[in-house]
Amino acid sequence: MVEFFYNLRWQDVFDILIVAFLIYQVLLIIRGTRAFQILLGLFLVFIIYGASNYLGLYTLHWILNGFLSSIVLIIIVLFQNEIRRALAKAGKTSFARNPLEEERYIEETIKACVTMSLKRIGALLVFARENKMPAIVEGGVLIDGHITDNLLVSIFNPASPIHDGAVVINDGRVLAAGCFLPLTSSLLVDKHYGTRHRAAVGITEETDAVVIVVSEETGDISLAMGGKLTRSQDADSLRRILKRLFGPRQRARGTFNFQSWREMFRSR
Repeated sequence: MVEFFYNLRWQDVFDILIVAFLIYQVLLIIRGTRAFQILLGLFLVFIIYGASNYLGLYTLHWILNGFLSSIVLIIIVLFQNEIRRALAKAGKTSFARNPLEEERYIEETIKACVTMSLKRIGALLVFARENKMPAIVEGGVLIDGHITDNLLVSIFNPASPIHDGAVVINDGRVLAAGCFLPLTSSLLVDKHYGTRHRAAVGITEETDAVVIVVSEETGDISLAMGGKLTRSQDADSLRRILKRLFGPRQRARGTFNFQSWREMFRSR
């Protein structure tokens, strides 16, 4: 043991840390997705492969050996979506972010919410943060488009087949629409709240997401965070909160802004 540490170079430590970081990032990307189940299946195949060799099951070992000899190609085919997502994420460095674009995304979102409020169009916008909610995104209709006023309004138009679900937004893009969210089971939630408001509270109880709700009946705009709902939001209050949470300065820090939390509930 002493000899091991004596022969350990700083390059070895650095090498181990890089591999551990890459494995961690892969697990973050596939967490909660179907790919994670596939990965568990491949891990089981490796266990059976080792057991067959140890137990002398030569036919099974021969079959699995042929299967695993093409494991690189198999991984590329099975995980092509996750690999593409990881490469796209790797290309999104903080140096490539445009503060003007981030400002535009926020303004487009506010404009859409005000428009839908005036027209009494019900809407449910989920802003993903650290928890990307891959299972919820995969359950909806994948869009992966830039946030625009027209896009959001058209999605929640009553004539749209996906207007009943939620829109999931991350990094200034609409990831998916028509997504179904878990409803809150809390007895503290006002019984007069509809399904949209209960879904907004429910998803913020389980994740760190921020949700904007536009009431179809009253046109009232509400904002949910941390399992709590604040009603009667106007354009200025939405702009203030979204900039504090998702603006360039906050994104660069990558930390939770408790001041915005207090600002949100100051009127409660």
